[in-house]
Amino acid sequence: MQTFTHYTNQIQTSNPMKELPGNSMAQQARYGLKRCLTRVKQILPALFILASLSAPAQQKPVSGSVTNAENKPMEGVSVLLKGKTKGTQTRADGTFTISAAEGDTLVFEYIGFATQSIAVNGSAIRVHLSPDKQNTLNDVVVIGYGSRSKKDLTGSVASVTSKDFQQGAVTTPDQLVTGKVAGVVITPNGGAPGAGGTIRVRGGTSLSASNNPLIVIDGVPMTNDAVSGVANPLSLINPNDIESFNILKDASATAIYGNRASNGVILITTKSGSSGKLKLNFNSVLSQSVKRNEIDVVKADEYRAIVNEKGTASEKAMLGKANTNWQDEIYQKAFGGDYNLSATGGIKKLPYRLSAGYTYQDGILKTSNMKRTSVSLNLTPSFFNNTLKVNINLKGVYQKTRFADEGAIGAAIGFDPTQPVHISNQYGNYYEWVNAAGIPIELATKNPVARLMLNSSLSDVYRSIGSIKLDYKLPFFPAITATLNGGYDISKTEGNTFIPAYAALSYQRGGSRTNYTQRRNDKLLDFYLTYAKDLRAIESRLDATVGYSYQTFFRGAPSYPVQDAKGNTLQTQIADSTDNTLLSVFARFNYTFKNKYLLTASIRRDGTSRFSPNNRWGNFPSAALAWKMKEEDFMKGITWLSDLKLRAGFGITGNQEIGSYYPYLPIYVPGADNVQYPFGNGAIITYRPNPYDANIKWETTTAWNAGVDYGFLSNRISGTLDFYYKKTKDLLAAVPPAAGANLGNSVLTNVGNIESKGVELAINASIIDKGPFTWKANFNIAYNDIKILKLSNNDSASVGIRTGGIGGGTGNMIQINTVGYAPQAFYVYKQVYDANGKPVEGVFNKDDKGDMFYRYKSANPKLTMGFTSQFAYKKWDMSFVMRSNIGNYVYNNVKSGGGAYNSISTGAGYIGNVNSDYLNTRFQNSQFFSDYYIENASFLRMDNLSFGYNFGSILRQKATLRLSAVVQNVFVITKYSGLDPEIYSGIDNNAYPRPRIYSVGINLTY
Repeated sequence: MQTFTHYTNQIQTSNPMKELPGNSMAQQARYGLKRCLTRVKQILPALFILASLSAPAQQKPVSGSVTNAENKPMEGVSVLLKGKTKGTQTRADGTFTISAAEGDTLVFEYIGFATQSIAVNGSAIRVHLSPDKQNTLNDVVVIGYGSRSKKDLTGSVASVTSKDFQQGAVTTPDQLVTGKVAGVVITPNGGAPGAGGTIRVRGGTSLSASNNPLIVIDGVPMTNDAVSGVANPLSLINPNDIESFNILKDASATAIYGNRASNGVILITTKSGSSGKLKLNFNSVLSQSVKRNEIDVVKADEYRAIVNEKGTASEKAMLGKANTNWQDEIYQKAFGGDYNLSATGGIKKLPYRLSAGYTYQDGILKTSNMKRTSVSLNLTPSFFNNTLKVNINLKGVYQKTRFADEGAIGAAIGFDPTQPVHISNQYGNYYEWVNAAGIPIELATKNPVARLMLNSSLSDVYRSIGSIKLDYKLPFFPAITATLNGGYDISKTEGNTFIPAYAALSYQRGGSRTNYTQRRNDKLLDFYLTYAKDLRAIESRLDATVGYSYQTFFRGAPSYPVQDAKGNTLQTQIADSTDNTLLSVFARFNYTFKNKYLLTASIRRDGTSRFSPNNRWGNFPSAALAWKMKEEDFMKGITWLSDLKLRAGFGITGNQEIGSYYPYLPIYVPGADNVQYPFGNGAIITYRPNPYDANIKWETTTAWNAGVDYGFLSNRISGTLDFYYKKTKDLLAAVPPAAGANLGNSVLTNVGNIESKGVELAINASIIDKGPFTWKANFNIAYNDIKILKLSNNDSASVGIRTGGIGGGTGNMIQINTVGYAPQAFYVYKQVYDANGKPVEGVFNKDDKGDMFYRYKSANPKLTMGFTSQFAYKKWDMSFVMRSNIGNYVYNNVKSGGGAYNSISTGAGYIGNVNSDYLNTRFQNSQFFSDYYIENASFLRMDNLSFGYNFGSILRQKATLRLSAVVQNVFVITKYSGLDPEIYSGIDNNAYPRPRIYSVGINLTY
């Protein structure tokens, strides 16, 4: 066969006109046409041969599936044709289909997993991806105004993603990461629906200002202000929409947020859209909450015996015939449900995610409940060949809450157990203590069930958080990216409380009717430029950011009357409105040399209208260094060591959240009606200013951090070790003013210093990662020591500042802030005991100065720990989360307030109950200041125990199904005798108890 080249050469060299016989035009034309047709016939076979040689091999659909080490389907894995741009992604069940020819190579990629390449050979492809322990260091971590590879971080930053979140009936975002991060302590604020927790990052830095971290959701900083009508502002965020938490712990990482970053920064990133076909996910959790334990009080028969032994004739006559467990009467088994549906996919170049959720949760305290409806939309389109990227996040929520009267908890502990719940009367048919005229005794303990059923407290809250972010890579200077980020956080609250006129709780006032409303409107505008350039000639990389931020905050509450049940106005609330602004400029510089030596430096200048012009502006710099020792040549031969990086950082941050928007201005309030000033024939109401300090300013914290990132055995074992020291100056404290300087007994001013130091260790281990059985574990432990260094502007001889109010007596406070001691140390009497170990009533030791008070222990734990373990066997999985606090003490106000006989013998026309501790002490009168009631509240708690089964692909490989069962608040091991040892304030005073929760869940993806 002659080659195609032979024919083409013939065409190029031959000239048919040379061979024409004669010169006739017609003859020439006929002869030329004949020769051309002959040549075409000769060339056509060669053209077909060429086509067969140059055309690609025939392509056909190739199918397969991708699973992980636990044999679970992997969704979103990139499947690419090697050397080409064509590709697809795996579906929810891990399957894929792509057009390819035999002999092509498919490349499978997924972040955090080792890349695999497999040749197409005509059969179905089965791929098992394993975690790439080395490359997990390349995971991107969100930081302030940007992101960084984990391996390039110079500060102390912890990340928790959705695959590691706590499971079960979770109603607030903070519950997702409890116990997951070293140095981050989340203490639950009771067990009410949506109550959430108190978050502390490396302990607090203040006595009087906020100790809460700054929370940023999709680039929009949240304020620490309470949202009226909800137990916890974070409960207005649907946990199912959250993708990750990135927690900035040291000042070198947080200083970019300036005067709001002293207590750490938590960056919450919500789920985003993805390209590809439509994917639907339905997730539902059904739960039942039950009372875990109850306060041990004297039962009816024991109570009768005590009263008959020690009571007066009138007290004996008050005894009833019932046997009522009041705690059983106020608590219930509570049911809840959480339903979420999301749609993710892409329409051409518009990836999207749309979700809707509905949550309802009844509380174990009767009448309490929460209902939340939420929607979320994320759009991430790109334009102009990806030079312009847009990220739109919109979230809306409506939450309806009924708050139970938590005073019923204390009433149930202290109400006479020999009385019935119901009798026939005019007070709602609830048994109440009445005087001889049949009128309720105002000071008497009210029927606990009536307090719940006859007290309605409702709220409706609407909140929306949104942002639109534009990233534009300049075409004339591609190393520079311009970012514009606009955001908002708005909410509206409408609420009311109502107590009927016939309820004993408010009988003397004719009942109660109160309405309230609140408007919040926060707006944000950020603009910044980022320059990123690889300088290969000097083996360096430069990354710099400079920007501007403008944020406004508005709060408004109109005037509403306080009325009785019939609508008669008793008083009028004063309308309140505040508006303030925060202006900022900031810059950050990152430099990497030889991929071994890293430098980060940042500075932020903040100006806030919350302080006087003289104290309005402040500078907050930071710097950090890191050394990747493992990249050095002398470390390359140590094969068991897979990662080693040293870090050191320094920074200055501020705290403007001091509880008032205009603390430098006098706020004038009207005097009481009975102190009107006579003027002529009448009288006028006078106004006086509340105490204020015209020179007040934010607290400033200077912090140092040194840390190590490590990895062993190809990062099967990895983690971090950090040491830190923080010192806060200009500490705010309420101190007595000079005589005549302020119209008040105390004024909030900058007078003190406080220090905090500690150590944090985090360990992540992949103990077994091959075969059908896998086991992963995470452990973290943190030590924190905090001490007050200064509390006045002179050498004051004051013993300290009393704090920590308790129930019982008038104005009793059980804690004190003193130089040289931890904040909120207990200030109590040293109890004397008899030979049998029984406390002797009214007998206490004195010091050499004759003072009975001494400082004893603190609510702050010295050690906090968290432990997570995850097991998987084929399609089964199990995990648990445990936490421990060591060294925290609690004042048991439940015991001290109801542990003496005077709780029974009130002398006010009624009798009450005592807790069972009375049988041990036999105290006649309450001993509120005895250190007998300071108890060691160290504990070990299993927060979460979950089981799951993954059915894999169902419905003809189009869907996946997973079922789960979870127990929350499984058990607590502690010496503390109260309901729960985990109380942030250190004072246990009838808190809403945390329930044990049983739940089952279903997750269906189509």
